Amino acid sequence: MSLALQPKPRSIGPKVRICIVASKYNETFTDALVDNAIKELGELVPQGRVDLIRVPGAFEIPVMVASVLDRDPPACVIALGLIIRGSTEHADLVANSVTDALQGLAVKSLKPIIHEVLLVEDEKQAYARCIGAQLNRGREAARAAASMIDIFLELDRSMPRNASHKMNRNA
Repeated sequence: MSLALQPKPRSIGPKVRICIVASKYNETFTDALVDNAIKELGELVPQGRVDLIRVPGAFEIPVMVASVLDRDPPACVIALGLIIRGSTEHADLVANSVTDALQGLAVKSLKPIIHEVLLVEDEKQAYARCIGAQLNRGREAARAAASMIDIFLELDRSMPRNASHKMNRNA
């Protein structure tokens, strides 16, 4: 695990739409993730539009992401949530389910989904990752989103989708 934020990617110029799907559960921490992500996106994607959808908990995030991708896919989706591990295996089951579902959606849709649904041991770790400055996963999610949007835009410029399909058929 990294102990510091990744460097900021270059600023994205074109107008793009980004959707954040965030849980309401553990509200103090998830609100901070959302606020930090939106603030960072404002700097990195100044012409971008950020749509925010709140769902009850982490388990509901993948179905909402699937719905967003099915309706009007944005350039990128950021999934934000916080699961605090308790004395049972429930947190691990939810975290694994969310991770598997988000990865499957990203691969199927060919749209970047930034996964920052955090599984932490306690409120001290939650504070460090959601509210603190050094490990802030909301800002990190925004930076990953901006990087992936930039990569996909560059890929679209250099290799349109229909060209890649033609290349695969000729191989």
